[in-house]
Amino acid sequence: MRIASSADPQLWIPVTDSFGWKGRRHRKAALRMLMGNAVQAGGGTPARGTRIGAWAISQLAPAMMKRADGRVLVWTWKAEPELVVAMATTQELTNDVRTARAMMPMEYDDTESFPSRLGVGEKLVMSFPEQPTAPPFATYTWDTGTHLVTLTAVGGFRETFGTLIPALDDLARSIRIADDLSGGESPDVLRIDPA
Repeated sequence: MRIASSADPQLWIPVTDSFGWKGRRHRKAALRMLMGNAVQAGGGTPARGTRIGAWAISQLAPAMMKRADGRVLVWTWKAEPELVVAMATTQELTNDVRTARAMMPMEYDDTESFPSRLGVGEKLVMSFPEQPTAPPFATYTWDTGTHLVTLTAVGGFRETFGTLIPALDDLARSIRIADDLSGGESPDVLRIDPA
């Protein structure tokens, strides 16, 4: 299953389709932030090589994402790339995936319903996670029956993350299954199967 989005270009820079010099600054910032937050969430401190590592991965990331063929979409905040990184993914709903979701920590039960083009999903915002070193994040999840579509946004600063939630809601609502539209249709058209 492939996904697509009509993210607001005034707010978001797509990292997924940025090659070469195009989007290089935003791509590096997104990867540096994700790598640094992963280390901090584990209780460590970011190493000096994080900048070099982010640069090296940023050179390979566009090719890896292109190879994912619509299963991964990534954006950064246009005005300040270090503020938030958002990544939408789709994965097949296997028994292992269902089991892993059922075994998530208790705080992940604080979800709220979130309607979008993909149906009614779940939204979870953790502006101030329990671990003091953990970054703030929000997840939006939809179960399509065969696949799990997830948008995960990781913030750079706890203090300002809450102000980004309305923009993240709009980004989440813009995600759709790419195969839902055929030539000449628009995202605003509701197609009903004849039956």
